[in-house]
Amino acid sequence: MLSTQASPPLVGPKPNRPREYGDRAPHTPLRPMWFCRADGQPWPCADARLRLKAEFEDNMQGLAIYLAGMYYEASRDLYRLNPHDGPSPRDLFDRFVGRYQGRL
Repeated sequence: MLSTQASPPLVGPKPNRPREYGDRAPHTPLRPMWFCRADGQPWPCADARLRLKAEFEDNMQGLAIYLAGMYYEASRDLYRLNPHDGPSPRDLFDRFVGRYQGRL
């Protein structure tokens, strides 16, 4: 039997990167608002972007896949948090994935 309804997508990856370094607070996202735990900036903050790029230095495709998963999770969380005034899908894509285009 064919159905016109698609099944809901599975849960994306756990936001556990960039990895902790030393005794400082990690630059991981605070969900569901998607702000950086360390500096309160929208995640990925500048420091998280630098750390992610260093961590995935030899695997830029892996970085793109990881950030695409984070984009999906952020879109879902932020829409649930505030469906009317949240960031547009394009703004979120630029924030998560678009900054790395051309560098992958």
